[in-house]
Amino acid sequence: MDNLKRVIVDFKKLTPEVLKLLVEKYPDGYDDDNIITFRNAQGERVEAVEVTTDDTKYLVKISAKLEKTMANYEEEDYEDFDDDDPEAIPDVEIDSEDDPEM
Repeated sequence: MDNLKRVIVDFKKLTPEVLKLLVEKYPDGYDDDNIITFRNAQGERVEAVEVTTDDTKYLVKISAKLEKTMANYEEEDYEDFDDDDPEAIPDVEIDSEDDPEM
């Protein structure tokens, strides 16, 4: 059994460090085989992809914004950002019809 801290994170709370790990783990994007489905404390169905650091296992909730940000990721865009600051991920322009969450 591992001693990793487990964190469920929404796109809005994603740090540059975790985004970089996602892009490295899924360079061509993720597919259905990579998606983990579970029920949260409210009983809602949640879909996420997993990425792990030395001490934490992140389940990043899937959204159209996450897919678009990963697809357009350029490491240099994030070099000047603080890895611990969720506000460091620039907001992504997305059509509301592409994201059922909107």
